[in-house]
Order: sequence, then C-alpha cells, then structure tokens
Amino acid sequence: MEDLRENSDPRADPRNGTDGSGPMSLTDDVPRGLPLVNPPRGRKLVLHVDLNSTILVSDAVTAQGTVAALDYFLTTVTWGKMNKGKWEWLSDAPSLLPPCSDAVSYYSQFGRTLSFTSAAGKRFRGVLDEHLQMLRWPEGVKEDKELSIRGEDGHLYHWILPSFFQLLRDLTQEGQEFAVVFRTFGSDLPRVLRAMNRVLTEGCHPLFPDLPELKLNVDMNPGKIRCNKKGVVLTRADQNWSTRDGERSLYQYLSSLEGLGGFRDDYDWWVANTYSSLGGKPLWIDPFDQQVQHIFIDDNIRQNDEDSVVNSKVFLDPSGSETRTAFTSELYDITLVQNDLLRAISDHGYFTQRVHICMENYAQNLQQGAS
Repeated sequence: MEDLRENSDPRADPRNGTDGSGPMSLTDDVPRGLPLVNPPRGRKLVLHVDLNSTILVSDAVTAQGTVAALDYFLTTVTWGKMNKGKWEWLSDAPSLLPPCSDAVSYYSQFGRTLSFTSAAGKRFRGVLDEHLQMLRWPEGVKEDKELSIRGEDGHLYHWILPSFFQLLRDLTQEGQEFAVVFRTFGSDLPRVLRAMNRVLTEGCHPLFPDLPELKLNVDMNPGKIRCNKKGVVLTRADQNWSTRDGERSLYQYLSSLEGLGGFRDDYDWWVANTYSSLGGKPLWIDPFDQQVQHIFIDDNIRQNDEDSVVNSKVFLDPSGSETRTAFTSELYDITLVQNDLLRAISDHGYFTQRVHICMENYAQNLQQGAS
C-alpha cells in the first residue's frame, strides 16, 4: 500500500440512509474466526487480492525492501496514545485492532518512520526478526529473480508469500471453483503475473513444485480501473466495461473471470477522497447470488470507513442494477478480509482459513440479512 490513514468510528452517514443509530447491517450476529472442517463449496469464489503487505513484503513504489516493508507494517499494528505530551504504549504485541477505544497506531500518530524497531518500536524488534527468519528463501536453493528478493540485510527472502501458493493448492484440492483477481495501487502487477505464470507452468517454486498440476491459467494482460464522479471504467487489452452501462455489467464481468489476472486500481481517486472507502477499490456484491461469492483480501481493509480501502457496493435486488454503499463492518469476514501480514507469514494455512471463514459466514448470514 502506498499510504495508510488511522481509524475513527463514524456512525451517521447519508450514503446509507442512516440516522446515526448504526449502519444498515446485512450481518447481525455473525460468528467470527470459527475454524471450518467442511466449508461449503457450492459457489464459485472470486478472490480479489491486494499485493503490498498482503502477499508481498516489499513495495516497488516506495522503494521499500523486505526489512523496511515489514518494519513499516509494524507501525500500523502497534498501539498507544499521547499522555502529557509523551507517547505511551498500550500494548506489547502487534494486533490488527486497537486494544482499547482511545488507542491509536504508531503510524497514525507519527506517520512513516524509518527504522521503527531500532528506535521507538524497539520492543517489537523480536517480532521483526522472527518473521524475517520465517520469510527466508530456502537455504541451498539458488536465487530466483522473480520469486526471491534480496533484502537490505543481504539475506534472500520469498517475494510472494508461500501462504498464497498454499491457498491455490488447498482450494484446488478441495474441488472449489475459484478465480484470483490481483488488485493493487502499485506497480508490481506485471512482475507478479510473470512469476505466477512461471510457477503454474514450470513448477519452479522450491516449496510448491506441483503447482502445474493445478491447471490454472494466468491472464498476462494487466488491466486498469479508473474512477471519477461519473462512475467506474474497467479496461483490459482492447476491452472495457463501464458503470454507464449499469453496475450489474461490471459485476457480471468480474464474476465470469477464470484463472489468475489483475487490475491496477485508481490511487489518485483514493487520495482525492481522503483515503476513505468512498474512493477505494470498487467491489460489487450481490447477496442474492447463489452461484458466485466475491472476497477481497487487503491489509488496508478496516472497520472504519474513513480509513478503509474497499468501496463495497451491494445490489438491492436480484436482477436490478441499483446498489447502496455498504459499511465495511457489515461485510468484515464475509466478503472483506483485513490481512494480518504477520500471520500470513507465520502460518501457511492463513489465507485458506480466512477464505473458509468468509464462505461459512456468507452462507449463514448474507442472504438472510438481505432478505
């Protein structure tokens, strides 16, 4: 991600027709974080997956290597507050959510900070070192210019997290129909597509040599998504889709995708909308759709919409094109996953677990809430 903004909790919002008593929720009493033994597989999954701080621990736009990118991520998940002009830590362990209502992240208070764990965040240095060790490229395996990356410390690291490859393997072995749509503001998409094409055709990943057996195709043409006050336009190669033809048409197009591909989203529009979800990456959701479930995984998804990166549009009826903008909290762990980069590094089953939870919550709650 190029930038982050911190959380507050707005309640009244005219876009959803609320009066301040809370959002129009699709998801009352949603169970969270339940491990699934037999997740439902009736629907096709379309997985929208961010790159930086989601499946990549580096950032070409900000020129952050692996060490700096992970060090920076820690500033966004460590919490404290100002007390009599001094910073007071409120937790000793990183977490996606603040430990109490008045906590703010270190990033929110101080902005981008170089060498965080060598100075103010020294107490988290062990977390950094532990996860860098987990990211190390296998010892004795030759460097791969597309799959490995040389860190600032001279060590060789995985460029794409192994947990993402594990997700592809798990879903295929489960017999789950799915497509992957990479969604990024950054410039890494062409390289990611090249790398994915290699591992899925040549079997060149040292930990996942069997990936060609999955028979997954990669669309090597990176698309673009552009937004303005008039609507949204998706382009790929010589084709384009626009909300001027109805939002349903873009939903149907994204639902029809197969294999792996990606789009570069409109970062300037997010900036113009002060980094709020209203200017974020568009996602269309049809809670009446029995055939397709869309899931978006991004480190910048937050339950506060003033500081979240996905603009969720929920259709109001099964066949119409009219939508309403949904609060992130309505769809959290149903179609929206706030990525925990530390867990994505430490647990190869992390992405699979999060997708399973969304599948279960969607099946149990989304249609009931929409009806």
